[in-house]
Amino acid sequence: KYYPPDFDPAKIPKLKLPKDRQYVVRLMAPFNMRCKTCGEYIYKGKKFNARKETVQNEVYLGLPIFRFYIKCTRCLAEITFKTDPENTDYTMEHGTTRNFQAEKLLEEEEKRMQKEREEEELNNPMKVLENRTKDSKPEMELLENLQELKELNQRQANVDFEAMLKQYKELEEEQRRKEQE
Repeated sequence: KYYPPDFDPAKIPKLKLPKDRQYVVRLMAPFNMRCKTCGEYIYKGKKFNARKETVQNEVYLGLPIFRFYIKCTRCLAEITFKTDPENTDYTMEHGTTRNFQAEKLLEEEEKRMQKEREEEELNNPMKVLENRTKDSKPEMELLENLQELKELNQRQANVDFEAMLKQYKELEEEQRRKEQE
């Protein structure tokens, strides 16, 4: 490009873009969902042209939260969801219901069980001892299995391959001598 000698970039007017500007992006559905208006299933990984905007006055640890607008593939109803950096997931806003998630429920169940166990241990010192013995039992079995494997490996490591080869060569020489005789 040609820039004339009297060119001054400060004279170029700046674009004043609104903060809530929407961008068109191509994205995949982040989870399985079902449209509330027509009942259409939208599966994880389905590609959409979406509008993306930064949610005003919502920030998590300095990370901006984005809102996405997509349309149902059958009835063209608008569906919105937001990013959830706290849980490294997305939250459904409106337009669909999120389908069953076994992994998330399993994690929540494990957390609940862990909390119950900790509360029980705080109140009952005997329960602490019982839980320790339960936890140590599989560890002891694991260590025993590991020791057995080590012993097996040592037995196999004691095989002297060079001596075996030497013995094999001697047998071959004896067979040759017998053949020659």
